[in-house]
Amino acid sequence: MLVDSPPEQRADSVSAPPTRRALRAVGLLVSVLILVVVAMASIAIGAKQLSMGEVWHGLFESSGTYGDVVVGDRISRTVLGLLAGAALGLAGAVLQALTRNPLADPGLLGINAGASAAVVTAITFFGVTSLSGYVWFAFLGAAAVGAMVWFLGGSRGATPVRLALAGTAISAALYGYLQAVMIMDNAALNKMRFWTVGSLTSATDSTIKQVLPFLVVGMVLALALARPLNAMEMGDDTAKALGANLNRTRVLSMLAATVLCGAATAACGPIVFVGLMVPHVVRSFTGPDLRWILPYAAVLSPVLLLGADVLGRIVARPSELQVGIVTAILGGPVFIFLVRRRRTAQL
Repeated sequence: MLVDSPPEQRADSVSAPPTRRALRAVGLLVSVLILVVVAMASIAIGAKQLSMGEVWHGLFESSGTYGDVVVGDRISRTVLGLLAGAALGLAGAVLQALTRNPLADPGLLGINAGASAAVVTAITFFGVTSLSGYVWFAFLGAAAVGAMVWFLGGSRGATPVRLALAGTAISAALYGYLQAVMIMDNAALNKMRFWTVGSLTSATDSTIKQVLPFLVVGMVLALALARPLNAMEMGDDTAKALGANLNRTRVLSMLAATVLCGAATAACGPIVFVGLMVPHVVRSFTGPDLRWILPYAAVLSPVLLLGADVLGRIVARPSELQVGIVTAILGGPVFIFLVRRRRTAQL
């Protein structure tokens, strides 16, 4: 069920006073600094605790010691967390604006389900066993579902409600298929078990290089959609009056979300709640202007993802809890709180 934003919250904050704009800019700078601290913690904290001196040595003065090797492995993991977090946050913010549902996330339109189903198919029927193979199947699955949702949602006549309903229906069907295949094929179940929980542990330079072009294109496209999405949040009639091309904006929004979610899911597996929590929380202090929501989401979503990854290493040391499990544990109560708060506000 869609939850529409109150009209006053959908107003574009173009005329925000200079003081508020300055506060937003300062807040964004502080968010970047927090991200740097969390990224350093991601490199330093793990089964083997490293001092900041060892981290510095591994970053800039590598000599092949054990600590340097650990730093090298964790750098790839941290970079992938930065990219995937930003991608999921931007995709969530775009989809919340597109569907006018502040509780929407990338799973609403079935994109995560499409990527997961494609990976199961690759393992079971094509014998794909490497992460480099998963990447392309996951991305194609996400793209195929994105296109299917668009056409089932009405194509040029698509509305937020139709898109959400089409995505929900396709997600249910694909997750049923996914469970059926894994139950019938033990080999597929064993291979998929690790990927489906969502993890950064398999990050490599090769994986990052494969998904990086898609992530860059998706991020640039998402950020460029801020103004037309601002207009659409005020309603279709108002957006048309302001000169927004509704069909083009919806197509490009779907494309941006599909590319971002597909690439992130391909590299890390399906990670839930990041795309829901961060844009929703960001909106509470930036206001409804997507020109601020999108940059904030791109910075703070990696903070959440890397922070959850670090927490997973601490609570289960010397082993670790996968980041997808940690975000699910954190996200469930947060989601309930957000729903209850919004329902209370509407009473």
